[in-house]
Amino acid sequence: MVPTSAQTPPNIPAPTSLPANTFPTNDTRDVIAAALRFLSPRTLDNHSAHEFSLWGLDGLTAIDPTITIQEDPTPLPAATHGAPEDKPTPNVSLSVIRGQKVLFQHIIPADNNITAWATLAAEALQASWQSSDAIHQNSADALLQSFFDELFNHLDPYSRYLAPSFADHDRQKRVGHDGSIGITVDTSGHNMIISAINANGPAWAAGLNIGQHILAVDGKTTHHQTAERVQHWLEGDNGTDVTLQIATTNHTHATVTLTRSAVPPETVFLEHHGRYPVLKITSFSSETAEEMSQFLSQILPPDDTFTPHADHSPAIPGLILDLRGDRGGVVQQAVTTAALFLDHGIAVTTHGRYPQANHIWAVQGGDMTTGAPIIVLVDGRTASASEILASALADHRRAVVIGSETLGKGLTQVIGQMPNGGELFVTWSRNQAPLGWPLQGLGVMPQICTSLGANSLDAQLRALEHGHNLMEDALHTARATRAPVTVSKVLAIRNQCPAALGTDADLDLAASILSSRQLYTTALNAVPDENSAPLH
Repeated sequence: MVPTSAQTPPNIPAPTSLPANTFPTNDTRDVIAAALRFLSPRTLDNHSAHEFSLWGLDGLTAIDPTITIQEDPTPLPAATHGAPEDKPTPNVSLSVIRGQKVLFQHIIPADNNITAWATLAAEALQASWQSSDAIHQNSADALLQSFFDELFNHLDPYSRYLAPSFADHDRQKRVGHDGSIGITVDTSGHNMIISAINANGPAWAAGLNIGQHILAVDGKTTHHQTAERVQHWLEGDNGTDVTLQIATTNHTHATVTLTRSAVPPETVFLEHHGRYPVLKITSFSSETAEEMSQFLSQILPPDDTFTPHADHSPAIPGLILDLRGDRGGVVQQAVTTAALFLDHGIAVTTHGRYPQANHIWAVQGGDMTTGAPIIVLVDGRTASASEILASALADHRRAVVIGSETLGKGLTQVIGQMPNGGELFVTWSRNQAPLGWPLQGLGVMPQICTSLGANSLDAQLRALEHGHNLMEDALHTARATRAPVTVSKVLAIRNQCPAALGTDADLDLAASILSSRQLYTTALNAVPDENSAPLH
């Protein structure tokens, strides 16, 4: 039922209600209402339900260009009873028109009457679906997608709506699949082997190893089975058990029973470049910091075997964090990862209109590496949470960043679950690095720039040998910048080390810097300290 404040006035025909199995008007209304309630207090700038709904309804024109959405004065009387904030806009109606035909017309509700606007929008979608062949070919989910796509076109590049099927896939990427033991299988001749093990899963904790032969799953032989079928056998409901028969080295078998659980995807991978460990972070999921901690424990000497030297030398000669191509993820995981390398300090601050969006993300605990020199590799694809980690380590003079300007995604999204299983990703805060500069647009300026060509890099290295960093002026300019920043200023700063893709030579350069205390220290100290670049 349409609320009193959005009643259809006399002489304007009310939309015809279609059968529930034809167009789910009520379900569509509920999704739009939930979205408007979630959006209204959280967007960076204040917008009304009126604005959101009109923007969304313009999505109809993307499907059928002959449709127009317009607001027109109408001589019909508006409702005069009720509280002032519940009254509709007097004598104005919203119309959906196709050619010369009015498909839908309704008196406009009060600007922030969410229930009324959600009802109006859903019925407008229904009427259009009923009357337009182009729109009729689309499902209600497709119309909602078009509605939200057009709505978010008016906000920022990162706010978006994910339909239920895509939202489920995205949730699995963040928190893992239900009912997994964390292994991948493949065939080797007639044998079924473990080809990969997720460090976050039960199989890793149970001590299974890559290359082991799986003879049976829950009593079913794997002989002559496809890897896809066996992988399906391994999956099941979260909390259920699966029993594996594993071949042993003495030609017998061992039985292992594991409990399926949600296994977050692996995001940290360890390799070595010469004598330096390289930890590659591909994204920030719900367990990235824990993965990083596990790998650090693996490469660092045990506490009972490491004795600090008189000169306080670290436990390892150096560490390379590879963030190239890392598009980001969960902000909290980036902060927790930074805490593994910082004794204390601010990792990032976030600022928005919604009270909970304002937060100082401070870290305290202890540097697991006891001060080992760190190189952070970045490139033009490094974004979001990975930029938070890079800027935190650079601003605290804890790491030397090598590469090019990063993407410059300094906006954080909050996720809202919709009644249909879809999700809204809504930008609700701007990120500020520890020294007070905005990540949005600027990105992270590296201490050593690799995107200006070989001659420039050679000149930078020669300067570092003599105790001077050629990037120092650019670094100080970037760190002294405060929001809001004009596009021209952003471009001027970024052009001093243009964004580019990383190359294999980056690892060689990182190892070279780590091997020289002079080069490393000079590069590290080119970033201004907190006294010359205050937080606010």
